[in-house]
Amino acid sequence: MGWKVMLIVLLSYSLGSITGAFYIAKWMIGKDIRKLGSGNVGARNAGRQLGKKGFMYTLLIDVVKAMIALSITTVLFPEDDIMLLVSTFFLLIGHIWPVQLGFKGGKGVVVFLAATLYCLPLAIAVLGICVGIGYLLIRNFQIIGLVSMTSIPITAWILEETDLAIGLLLLLIVVIIPHIIKK
Repeated sequence: MGWKVMLIVLLSYSLGSITGAFYIAKWMIGKDIRKLGSGNVGARNAGRQLGKKGFMYTLLIDVVKAMIALSITTVLFPEDDIMLLVSTFFLLIGHIWPVQLGFKGGKGVVVFLAATLYCLPLAIAVLGICVGIGYLLIRNFQIIGLVSMTSIPITAWILEETDLAIGLLLLLIVVIIPHIIKK
C-alpha cells in the first residue's frame, strides 16, 4: 500500500474519531454524552441533551471533519472516486467505532451525508425531496431518513456514476449497521 493511501486511511480514521457530540457535551455541560439520553455519540442525541446550540456545534464538527478528509484526499488523488470512497469508509469507521471512546461512537449519518454532499451534491437534493415527501406521509424522521438515504446510491446510479453508486450503497450499509445493532 502506498504512503498516500496509508496517509488517507490514518487521517480519515483519526478525523472520523473526533466525535463532535462527545467533546461538545464535555465542553458545554462537563458530562459524557454516552451516559445521557440514548447514549449515542451523535448529533441527534446532542440536540436532545444540549439543545439547538449543541446540535449545531456537533453537526458542524462532523461535517467539517468529513470535508477536511475528503479535500485532502482530492488533493492527493485528483478525480479518484474510489479513494474518496475509501476515505469516507474510514471516516465512518472512526466515527462509529472511535478507539479513544472504547469503540462506542455515533451512527455515522451526518458523516455519510457530508461525504455525499462532497462527492455528489445532487444526491443530497434528491434526498431532501424524498425526506419532505416521506415526512408528509409518515411523520417519522428516523424511518423516513433511513429509507430516504437509499435515494443516494440510486441517484448516483441514474447519473451513471457506477463506482459512486456501488460505493455509496456499501457505505449506506455501514451506516445502517449501528441502527440495527444495539451498542
